[in-house]
Amino acid sequence: MLPPVLSDRGTKRTAAPPPPARKFRSMVEVMRDSKQVDPVTSEGYSEVRCEQCRLGDSESELVLCDGCDKGFHIYCLRPIVVRVPTGSWFCPGCQDSKPLKRFPLTQPKILDFFRIQKSSTSAIKCEPSEDGRKRKRRWAPLVLQKRRRRLLPYLATEDPERRLQQMASLATALTSMKLEFSNELTYVPRMAPRYKNRASLEKGGMQVLPKEDKETLELCQAMYKRGECPPLMVVFDSCEGFTVQADGHIKDLTLITEYTGDVDYLKNRETDDCDSMMTLLLGMDPADSLVICPDKRGNIARFISGINNHTLDGRKKQNLKCVRYNVDGECRVLLVACRDISPGERLYYDYNGHEHEYPTHHFV
Repeated sequence: MLPPVLSDRGTKRTAAPPPPARKFRSMVEVMRDSKQVDPVTSEGYSEVRCEQCRLGDSESELVLCDGCDKGFHIYCLRPIVVRVPTGSWFCPGCQDSKPLKRFPLTQPKILDFFRIQKSSTSAIKCEPSEDGRKRKRRWAPLVLQKRRRRLLPYLATEDPERRLQQMASLATALTSMKLEFSNELTYVPRMAPRYKNRASLEKGGMQVLPKEDKETLELCQAMYKRGECPPLMVVFDSCEGFTVQADGHIKDLTLITEYTGDVDYLKNRETDDCDSMMTLLLGMDPADSLVICPDKRGNIARFISGINNHTLDGRKKQNLKCVRYNVDGECRVLLVACRDISPGERLYYDYNGHEHEYPTHHFV
């Protein structure tokens, strides 16, 4: 019998008995009573069919939606998925169930989102063209020379309300993709540093942007900082996703935009499932090759569609060209109109240019 214990109040109480010894089950007992689970084999996925073509072939290119568990070939999807996603992925049906959140069409929010200069006293002076200068007569033999065509700055929409709608459409697309706006190349820690972006490392050399075209590039950048954006509208298409269309007439050789985003080494992105990476530098040493990755930051170039350069109909759509230039010793990528573009026409360019390395077989 346990001895009585005197409490603080002077009354007697009995001490609690010690807890009983805990009996642990052996691993043999645990394994014997556990529920038997069938091992996962490839046969369990043999009945998965693509919801578009109803076929189960090309299993390596068949993805399952994390929302409805339905299967889709990456080349049957619209918008197309270039690679099998490494993380969670939701089919267009599950994505469409979430309503598109429009960016507020208010001037203060748009000015803040794009970091527009509210008041600018600096005036951009354009040098007169060769046609506007008075030519001096030279007593020299007449020699026929092919005149180089200059890049033209885009003409911003004059109506300020329409410009707000254009910028709001881009803000809607960026926020829907959880991207930040950046109209220039960005260099972040643990990726390629800026000093690695040297045009001198390009295999075979890189064309230098002429002085007149560099002035055009600087003019367009200054215009955007003042809120004078190019006449473009970002729209959502159920087949192609977010796309860009002209919201005014655009002349041939008009500088549309620079391709921007985070700069990283190509070797770090070989297994990346981002569908909008752009080649920035093809180094003589593959370790020096750089790409632009607009998966965290970018501008309207992120939403301009690529063509299927393996079909005649796909090549006919192209109205932009992608050109890499040496600008003050650094590599830059510019998107330039390669013909006149009518209002309402969607913008398309060739992802590959002359390289033909990016898979475009299944592009619309």
